[in-house]
Amino acid sequence: MRNYVPKVAAVHDISCFGRCSLTVISPVLSAMGIQVCPLPTAVLSTHLGGFKELAFCDFTSHMPNFFHHWKKEGINFHCIYSGFLASEEQIDIVQHFIDEFSSNHPLVVVDPVMGDDGKLYSIYTPRMQERMRDLVRKADIVTPNYTEACFLLGESYQDKIDDTKKMKNWLLDLADFGPSKVVITGIPYVNNKILTLGYDRSQDTFCEVYSDYIPAKYPGTGDIFASVLVGALLQQDCLSAAMEQAAEFVRLSIQTTFAAQTPPREGVLVEKVLPWLCRETQPKD
Repeated sequence: MRNYVPKVAAVHDISCFGRCSLTVISPVLSAMGIQVCPLPTAVLSTHLGGFKELAFCDFTSHMPNFFHHWKKEGINFHCIYSGFLASEEQIDIVQHFIDEFSSNHPLVVVDPVMGDDGKLYSIYTPRMQERMRDLVRKADIVTPNYTEACFLLGESYQDKIDDTKKMKNWLLDLADFGPSKVVITGIPYVNNKILTLGYDRSQDTFCEVYSDYIPAKYPGTGDIFASVLVGALLQQDCLSAAMEQAAEFVRLSIQTTFAAQTPPREGVLVEKVLPWLCRETQPKD
């Protein structure tokens, strides 16, 4: 139906410079015909990578007031989508938010942003890791990167993976937490490939997407992937089609940015590739 516009409650920070979190999530989902309703966790002058002495406003104490107001106004969401959470308290708040808005059965997507390159972010204590596992149990879809999957499952990190069977077992283990769909991104596969693996429990099917490795690293690409995935699933695409579209958009974003040689800390040139996403998701007659 052309006039149908899903609403997504996006529980993420706003990094005002650097193209990550809500500054890429909002345009990506909007380009896919989806209304983004931010529930900010924090407002930062820049993201945390490559900048010094940033300005920071913690929104933890305001988050319940925001969604309690939504509740009073009778606002419901088709999807609740959470990302980086900076404390145990924020994880608890998101769990409460999900419970409060569960009556219309929104799609719950948890991107458990905890680390990269085999390392956790400095704020992530063992207690926060356990609380993130609790949040994953409330999700319909979970989208960890390879590092985050390692820490969620207590597995060791390897620089190269050549055994997809082992990684598929990881998908099953993550599904045992509760999510019906699991996607692990950024798996460093052999032959200079990056592997994304997915599992759909309702169909008992696995999905594999291979991408060429590009020797550059930009903030926000995980947010972009998860957002396109969410948008495609809300448009009733199957998991494999959603993964392929998300991986291709990330590839185009990185390739375009790498060719432009802009500073990596500024993130990918998402503005240059949004027209592709608009064309791909335009309703077909």
